[in-house]
Amino acid sequence: MHELKVLYTAEQIEERVEQLADQIRQDYGDRPLVAVIVLKGAIFFATDLLRKLTNPIEIYFVELKTYAGTETTGEVKIHYWDEDFDIEGRDVLVIEDILDTGITLDLIIHRIEQLGAHSVRVCCLLEKPARRRVDVQADYVGFIIDDQFVVGYGLDYRGKYRNLPYIAELVQKPAGA
Repeated sequence: MHELKVLYTAEQIEERVEQLADQIRQDYGDRPLVAVIVLKGAIFFATDLLRKLTNPIEIYFVELKTYAGTETTGEVKIHYWDEDFDIEGRDVLVIEDILDTGITLDLIIHRIEQLGAHSVRVCCLLEKPARRRVDVQADYVGFIIDDQFVVGYGLDYRGKYRNLPYIAELVQKPAGA
């Protein structure tokens, strides 16, 4: 059995997304962007963030998986990657839910660079530095969290909790509690 401990309310998330959008607007001005959204976890975050930008934006999706339950497998499985990415010479913003080990993000960045992007920047909702296994950094970070398993606002546990408007730690309750 699990309980949820709220870490960031819907209001805190909304305020932080606005701040991230401000930073992105300052860095890119009105230049066109290609947004690469990492499914499924980043979908709510990306939707809210992109609506706050006024740049011309083209959107692509990728879906990769490294988790089984609450643990990372360390192996990236690509479920979906549109091979028709038109990003050569363009500015790319990767939008990710959580930067954890860095393994997934490292793969995405290298693949985008190989496709000839002019620039690649990363915006992630959450960063968990304690678990980093690959030296990869996000350019824009919503919140830095401890090594805890979180759900809500797109993040899930075995397909559940994505639709929560807040971010919460998934806490294992003791047996019999």
